[in-house]
Amino acid sequence: MILGFDTATSATTVALWDPAGAQTAHEARDDPARLERPRHTTRLLPMIAELLDRTQTGWKQIERIAVGVGPGTFTGLRIGIATARGLSRAREIPLVGISTLESLAAGAQLHPDTPAAAGAVVAVIDARRGEAFVAGWRLVDRLLDREHPPLLAPRALGPDALGAQISGLAGALAVGDGAIEFRQVLERSGALVPQDACALHRVSAINHCRLASHRRGSAPDQVRPEYLRVPDAESAARATGQR
Repeated sequence: MILGFDTATSATTVALWDPAGAQTAHEARDDPARLERPRHTTRLLPMIAELLDRTQTGWKQIERIAVGVGPGTFTGLRIGIATARGLSRAREIPLVGISTLESLAAGAQLHPDTPAAAGAVVAVIDARRGEAFVAGWRLVDRLLDREHPPLLAPRALGPDALGAQISGLAGALAVGDGAIEFRQVLERSGALVPQDACALHRVSAINHCRLASHRRGSAPDQVRPEYLRVPDAESAARATGQR
């Protein structure tokens, strides 16, 4: 069994996935309403315990832990990665860091809500401060093309730059809370954006587990967050120092 979780966005998502046989998946989620504060600190460990108990899974059955490494909020990433490192050390279970953007994009593979005409999928996470974390992959036979570099390497972009990048990707499907936030910009640039309530916009730890099943685990200290930009506090300190 693979245990996966992600705290890069406001959602807390935890999953168990059996890579053998029927590839059974179980997920627990906590999705705060818009403008509500994330509950990673109080919900992550209880959700892991509840999911293990609900599925009657013991720690000895966990072969690998997959944790989202972002990009996302500084506090959320710190909580998730610190928890993953602690569990990995305590239980001596290999740890795999998974890009939250790649996992979000992977959710579009073969999903019934993914348009057949989509030639690419762009994962867009709301980065706040008027920016989005973005990465894009080509879809080949409705699967992410990992044999070639991403169409759009992970980066933080403002609205104008985001629109310019998307306009060059014909038939791109944009997913994620950032796709909802920047819907007008994306649609003007030719992207397809599912309805706000569509599950394609949600980061799911099930996809973390699936991606981790094909990757080698590493020591806990080798798994690090992918911030893509400096934390808000550091940015504020730099701005203050420039005055």
